[in-house]
Amino acid sequence: MNRLALAIDHLNDFFGKLAAFAAFALAFLVFYDAFMRYLFHSGSIALQELEWYLFDLTFLLSAGYALRHDKHVRVDILYERFSPKIKAYIRFWDSLLLIVPFSLILLYYSLDFTWQSFVQHEASSDPGGLKYRWLIKSIIVLFALLLLLQAISEAIKVWPKVDPKKAFGVAVVAVGVVAFLARLDIFYPLHPAILMFGLALALLMLGFRVAFVFAVVAIVFALVDVDLGLGIFRMLPMRIYGIMQNFTLMAVPLFILMGLILEKSDLAKSMLENLGALFGEIRGGLAVGVVIVGAILAAATGIVGASVVMMSLITLPVMIRYGYDKALASGTIAASGTLGQIIPPSIVLIVLGDVLSVSVGDLFKSAVVPGLLLVAFYIAYILLYAFFRPEAAPPVRLEKKPTFKELLASIVPSFLLIFAVLGSIFAGIATPTESAAMGVVGALVLSWWSGSLDKEMLWYVSLETAKLSAMIFTILIGATAFSLVFNEIGGEELVKEFFAYQIADKQSFLLIAMLSIFLLGFFIDFVEISFVVIPLFVPVIAHFGIDPIWFGILVALNLQASFLTPPFGFSLFYLKGAAGKLVSTADIYKGVIPFIFLQILVLLLVYFFPDLIKGW
Repeated sequence: MNRLALAIDHLNDFFGKLAAFAAFALAFLVFYDAFMRYLFHSGSIALQELEWYLFDLTFLLSAGYALRHDKHVRVDILYERFSPKIKAYIRFWDSLLLIVPFSLILLYYSLDFTWQSFVQHEASSDPGGLKYRWLIKSIIVLFALLLLLQAISEAIKVWPKVDPKKAFGVAVVAVGVVAFLARLDIFYPLHPAILMFGLALALLMLGFRVAFVFAVVAIVFALVDVDLGLGIFRMLPMRIYGIMQNFTLMAVPLFILMGLILEKSDLAKSMLENLGALFGEIRGGLAVGVVIVGAILAAATGIVGASVVMMSLITLPVMIRYGYDKALASGTIAASGTLGQIIPPSIVLIVLGDVLSVSVGDLFKSAVVPGLLLVAFYIAYILLYAFFRPEAAPPVRLEKKPTFKELLASIVPSFLLIFAVLGSIFAGIATPTESAAMGVVGALVLSWWSGSLDKEMLWYVSLETAKLSAMIFTILIGATAFSLVFNEIGGEELVKEFFAYQIADKQSFLLIAMLSIFLLGFFIDFVEISFVVIPLFVPVIAHFGIDPIWFGILVALNLQASFLTPPFGFSLFYLKGAAGKLVSTADIYKGVIPFIFLQILVLLLVYFFPDLIKGW
């Protein structure tokens, strides 16, 4: 059995490395295509289709690899408090009850989906496009097969840690109870869509992997509803194929790759050290430097976890050594590292742009002012805090003050990259996907210039890109399965009827929607909220005539606040993990509360003054 698990692991390692290669190939191909089209007005349909083939390989081939390395996220609020024994049972049930059924159903229907394409000799609908469309559709089959095999491998690994009779017994009882309770008349007059959402939240809270929770809850309710059955999932491969062809979402792995390259370079470290030294001699100056670097990193990378961890490791020990209040230092780092949620190029904004069916470029433009307002409010708060409590943020004379040349050398490269990436989007010269590819190439050049570019770094960033992309898009696929059944049992109509006809008030809808997102942000990540919750609001937005871009910015600001809200804000976990014993959890909670209020203040300003996001 162990040999079988090892063989499966090796198989998924191979496909994970293939996906990592596809990520880099995608970046260079999109860059080359954009370069040739804009400068020489030459393009190729086949080349553009090859781009989305590589995009598909990046996240579909690496799903099993991400599972092997435990990159498919779970809500660990309760899970982290469970004993090792209970964790083992959850991992076993994760594989047996969630991933295996989902993979088998998807495998069955995607085989038929691919076979129909093969027998019909399906090719590109565009002249000059690629032939043999069944080849790319077969990657969905491979995606399901690799997930199925890795689930078996994970179950084998955890098998010695569980009691087989208890594990299978509890599994059978749980399935029976859920099937019984999910009957449409048990909780009358509760709508089955409410029960469906409730079951998903319960499983999420227990620590089951997010993507597969949504998929399996959909399977349970499809089986219970005799009018649906598993036949509803015949449409799932077509929905996944739609994701595979989404040019907007192609920017996600490219911006992740760009951010990881910059994270591993020495540029961020150099910026933190030099700006800290530059502002250190004024009260609160070190904290101001952290905010500025956080904003630059947000615009350059957009990866919240990396920014928080990096600033915690580099600046937190310095701030504490020079007498900074631990709460102020912790709150500043957590809040500054979270700016990547709103300052473009933000992964959150890309996802929201797709979900709300609006231009990502317009969302990026609209987010600039709210992002700058947050930076300004953070700096103002720090300076005021230092003014009234000078002992909490004393001036610091560091041993070495950077020269003007050193300061320019640490800041200018990142600013040039930001200007090139965002400037090309704002000017309408390039799409976000093309700009992201340009950012990858630019980040590689900067890493080479800083001396940090080597083979080991390239392997790390490409493999991490594959893992993170697989995690995000597997959640999207699980959410797609969930929404497929949720809408069929009347969930979308229920939400629309509740807000449009029972509430029947635009302001009440906005208040409830924002409050719901804020509260859900305590427990689940922005990816799940964006893919599962926000689509429920889309018909209501259209009904009330709400500007979807304005709504998207409100959601992004809301989700950013959720990253800081105790006790489950993700940035708080990143900070505590990196800081260790330097600061206590109480220090972190105390430090972030003022920044949460500042984020809510900016959200209210955007709400009451919508013109703040216009005019660009």
